[in-house]
Amino acid sequence: MAIHKLLIDDFVTIDYELIAIHSSLEDYRLAYFINRELSILLEKSPKDIEIKVKEGESCFSRFIYEDEDKEITWNLLENKNTIVSKQQESISLFDAAGFDVSTNVFLLPEFKKVDYIIKIENICGNFAIEELVEKLLKIRQVTTAYKIDHQKLKSKNNLIF
Repeated sequence: MAIHKLLIDDFVTIDYELIAIHSSLEDYRLAYFINRELSILLEKSPKDIEIKVKEGESCFSRFIYEDEDKEITWNLLENKNTIVSKQQESISLFDAAGFDVSTNVFLLPEFKKVDYIIKIENICGNFAIEELVEKLLKIRQVTTAYKIDHQKLKSKNNLIF
């Protein structure tokens, strides 16, 4: 009996770009400066990105802009979040003390030092990502910004939302 093997590579194409941003700004302030520099309209999304990890569930803030003329979707995503959980510790037989344990959770664990990620979806081949990074670097509060290589990502599933 013959075995037929199907390879479906048509859906593996990458139609988005990722930019890492290092900045100490709050997410809403960074979105304001990005809007001003890039002439886009990022706004807070009512749906945050939820990820379940062994320590608990974490929500990452998301700002979104859908450019209907160019059919491009811009997402500004928080990469770091903290989960605070209560732990019980027995000090003696009749006394127990509780303390809080905070755990850092990352949207992209491969890039733990990155504060924010810009995901640009539905881009065409002539999209100038280098010019975009240069404009982001003009923002005084942005320490650094650079393109993320798709080959280095192990947690691509966290970017599906």
